[in-house]
Amino acid sequence: MWIINNREIFYGISIALVAASVVSLAIWGLEPGIDFTGGTLVEVAYQDTRPSMDSVIPALSAIDPAVSVRPSGSDEFFVRMKTVDQAGKEAVMNALSMNGTASTTIKSFDSVGPVLGAEALRKAWVSVILVILGIVLYITFAFRKVSKPVSSWKYGLIAVSSLIHDVIIPVGAFSILGHYLGYEVDTLFVTALLVILGFSVHNTIVVFDRVRENIRLTGDREPFSDIVGKSVAQTFTRSMNTSATVVIALVVLLILGSETTAHFTLALIIGIVAGTWSSVFIGSPLLVTIEKWQSKKDKSRLR
Repeated sequence: MWIINNREIFYGISIALVAASVVSLAIWGLEPGIDFTGGTLVEVAYQDTRPSMDSVIPALSAIDPAVSVRPSGSDEFFVRMKTVDQAGKEAVMNALSMNGTASTTIKSFDSVGPVLGAEALRKAWVSVILVILGIVLYITFAFRKVSKPVSSWKYGLIAVSSLIHDVIIPVGAFSILGHYLGYEVDTLFVTALLVILGFSVHNTIVVFDRVRENIRLTGDREPFSDIVGKSVAQTFTRSMNTSATVVIALVVLLILGSETTAHFTLALIIGIVAGTWSSVFIGSPLLVTIEKWQSKKDKSRLR
């Protein structure tokens, strides 16, 4: 199949995307939300005309000089600032209403302490690591009877490589978006990463399972590259249609959905596209590459 024959091109595209993501993370890092750093996040809507940022920011700066105000739509502001108590909350609401002259609706007012933020960050990392470890163990167990020409643990290794690829790309994308547009990562972003991991490994296992079945049916009668190419061809339409259906639904949600879920939805879109790419264009061709490396190694030993 053309995917197997042109695998070096697809490797190059993925390497470029991963490299760009790593460089972005190394230079800019991520913009952590209040879930991880602690602080207060306010979403306010105005019934009439929304005041200008030049008038809102000075009013809020009296409470927190490092306050961040971001417009949303035509009548809302997202405000991020230090953690405030009840008295501070009343002062914030008074500042947003311009001392009562503007009619406002507080859609959300969330405060998180720094201790809870640090704990949430730790649990987020633990969750991602445990999910990846569980997936590796499952794939190794599921393919335990596959020993030739590629060992079962190598299926798990390839799956991990694909999963790392699928996580790094959306994380890198949000690093760039955070630097230029102020996009923050929070617990919803971590949830999106976990969903991406599950979706990606599902696609990968579908292809790998077809490879396993075709090996069982053909044995050594066909070259391994042909078996993998046939397996990818047999699952290609299914994988693409499944991913396209999900992405279309997410794009609609991104356009018509709430601002509070927009970043979560965008992370899912980027991750699912990356996951579909890695399952079809990276994971399966890597089986062929590893098999060819093994063959060359075996031949060199016999000389």
